Amino acid sequence: MPVSCIFLYAQTAQTAKQTLHPLLLLLPIAGGTSLTITRISMKTATLLFAVILSSWSVFAFQPHNSYQHHPPIHQHHPSSQRTTPLYAKKPAKRSKSNSSGGFGSSSKGGGFASSSSSSSSSSSKKDVSSSSPADPTKVRVVSGFTGSGTKVLASAANSFDRIRKLFGKDATTDVYVRSPLNDESTFWFVGKVIRMTEKEGEDNDNDDNSNKLVGSVLPSEIEAVISQKRLILEYAKNQLRPQNMGGPYSKNLELWTAPGDSEMDVVQNKVELVPIVGSSKDLREGFNVNDVGYNPEIYVGEEKEKGGLRVVRDNEGRPVKPVFEISG
Repeated sequence: MPVSCIFLYAQTAQTAKQTLHPLLLLLPIAGGTSLTITRISMKTATLLFAVILSSWSVFAFQPHNSYQHHPPIHQHHPSSQRTTPLYAKKPAKRSKSNSSGGFGSSSKGGGFASSSSSSSSSSSKKDVSSSSPADPTKVRVVSGFTGSGTKVLASAANSFDRIRKLFGKDATTDVYVRSPLNDESTFWFVGKVIRMTEKEGEDNDNDDNSNKLVGSVLPSEIEAVISQKRLILEYAKNQLRPQNMGGPYSKNLELWTAPGDSEMDVVQNKVELVPIVGSSKDLREGFNVNDVGYNPEIYVGEEKEKGGLRVVRDNEGRPVKPVFEISG
């Protein structure tokens, strides 16, 4: 750094024998402190001045560090400088999926909503429909939005009640579900299906044609189950027995049947269960799902945790214990 100011003042003494030249020297040194030297001899002043001159030559070719650390006066403070904003990447659009996730794939529920329904219905996807989307005139479709299953289930139950009044027990089939990943030998009763067995019921005075066949063919027992298989399994694993059929047990669920209203005979080991094999592609041309219905099993109170009708069978659906009678 160059010396900013040097002030030299000399005064001749009154005597000729001793000449003193007091030197007033203001010299900035590191840190901004000024060094003041007064009343020194001429020889000393000359020597000191030579040292100062030599130091100037050194400083003249060496930039001071403070220049490197202090920005020019016109430079703005970093806090006042405008910076380019950073923007997050625009989120990709979600693709719409045609696959349904049970009765609404929502973790908060609603209808028969279940967080595991969408990832645990691979078996039903294979067997229920070979085409996408499913034909709503042939199968009871369960959409993937919350609460959709409630409406479909109500429609199936209303059809059951209507057809049951027309054709009764003979048109009814009891339905069971086996959950192999939970227990291979246990079969759970999950409700009943029904079908039109004649083109027209006994109520001939009904003006809304509710007693008449909607399709062009009478449904078979297998068609009554297959056309509602997705609905039955979703209800069973999400609402009826999630602790035995839902979550990690929801894959490879199987439907088995028994004659209508035969619950007591099944419990007493008098009846074998029959497996349902097939998919919606096996539904005939002219079949209409409005000609069949489903009445779900409902648990009350402690049945939700401890109860529920269940029976033990082998892999062929045959009883593993002898027949017994229920007394009283």
